[in-house]
Amino acid sequence: MGEYVSVGSLTAYLATGRSNGPGMLLLPMITGIGEQVRDGADELAGRGVTALTWDAFHGRSTDNSTVDELSELLAKLDDDAALAEQTQLLDHLLGDLGCSKAGVMGWCMGGRFALLLGARDHRLAGVTAFHPTVPSQLRPNQTHDAIADAAGIAAPVLVSYPSADHMVTAADFEALQTALHSRPSGATFSLFHPGADHGFTNRDRHDKPANAAAFQLAWPQALTFIDTTTASATG
Repeated sequence: MGEYVSVGSLTAYLATGRSNGPGMLLLPMITGIGEQVRDGADELAGRGVTALTWDAFHGRSTDNSTVDELSELLAKLDDDAALAEQTQLLDHLLGDLGCSKAGVMGWCMGGRFALLLGARDHRLAGVTAFHPTVPSQLRPNQTHDAIADAAGIAAPVLVSYPSADHMVTAADFEALQTALHSRPSGATFSLFHPGADHGFTNRDRHDKPANAAAFQLAWPQALTFIDTTTASATG
């Protein structure tokens, strides 16, 4: 089981894998460091991967806040401030925690930030983005275009897109794929899930069969992707 730790002025959830082994920076969806994110970090640690989770809302999550309250915080989130916090956590994974390599995995808003961070920090061994919230129209609090910036990612990328995504149109996802395919290095693996919704990985949405089926296919693919990019000796 993991624990909450301090990294400088930040709080994060840490689940420790094997000593000097691989690491993963986890960037959650709007739920913050909720139960499912903690469970995912613990699962990775059980596979030997040290998982460190970004606390996007500084102590607020679905454990103690409503989704509406978290949505208000999300609308105030500053791109550059968030990226600075994520970089600090990545420094901690590769520095104090002694991880040999590190990747990043994000969901929804965290999937967007995984792409943005991957474009800026080429220490990352892999980028995994589940249903990233990357509409072509930026919100007022957003300063970076994740679709355009994705062309700057050097590492391999695994991205999952649900066909019933109400946040990101099929055209926007195709634009993201075009940007990723334009890269001179770094393989792109795209998963397309017919009938699944935005946020299909959230187990609260698994009463819809298409969402449950999408998760059952996508999560093992992500674990394999981590094994071959971050956990392997040569990936």
